[in-house]
Amino acid sequence: MSLDEDFEAEATGQHLPVDGLISEGEIEQLTSAVEVEAETAVIKLTEDDLRGAVEAILMVTDSPISVVALAAALEHPVGEVRNAVESLRRDYNGELGGSVRGFELREVAGGWRIYVRHDFDWAVRLFLANENPTKLSQAALETLAVIAYRQPISRGQIASIRAVNVDSVVKTLHSRGLITELYTDSETGAINYGTTELTLELLGINSLEELPLISPYLPDNSSNFDGE
Repeated sequence: MSLDEDFEAEATGQHLPVDGLISEGEIEQLTSAVEVEAETAVIKLTEDDLRGAVEAILMVTDSPISVVALAAALEHPVGEVRNAVESLRRDYNGELGGSVRGFELREVAGGWRIYVRHDFDWAVRLFLANENPTKLSQAALETLAVIAYRQPISRGQIASIRAVNVDSVVKTLHSRGLITELYTDSETGAINYGTTELTLELLGINSLEELPLISPYLPDNSSNFDGE
């Protein structure tokens, strides 16, 4: 036995025979101990618990999340997590005996995310229309202007233009129904936003083409800021 092997044996508390050979029985005992330790390192979840855990993560994420990422977070096999996601999708669609939910699970840009079901968009619009109106902050107005003139545009691009983090402002505009998700970039996974009919209505215009030119009020290097 080498000095390194002898030192490792001492460090782990293993008692090896004087001749350095391990019997088959001792090998089985060591193997069993390793397997037991590995099993205890994994969170034990029933099938229903795994579904609930996956659902909880999907409820709080604001961007599509892949099955692999879910499996890594929950320390469970990808196959089991994929089955849980598929089960949730079918459940929301009423395929498992229940009623169709007002939301659905969609696969976009290589990941999964919960969205309002198209059939119930009208309910969300009514809710937003009846909310107590409050004035938008200066930051929200500036962000809305960037989106109006540069759409489709992602949060990262908006943040680059405004030089500040815009996550909370974008969420506010989206919750007010002033902007909507146009599509998700297949390569980057970034969600691109645009204005809604409600924004046009509040601005008193019929289309984006009626937006006033702002290039005269901007520095020369920003003269291309107007929407195309």
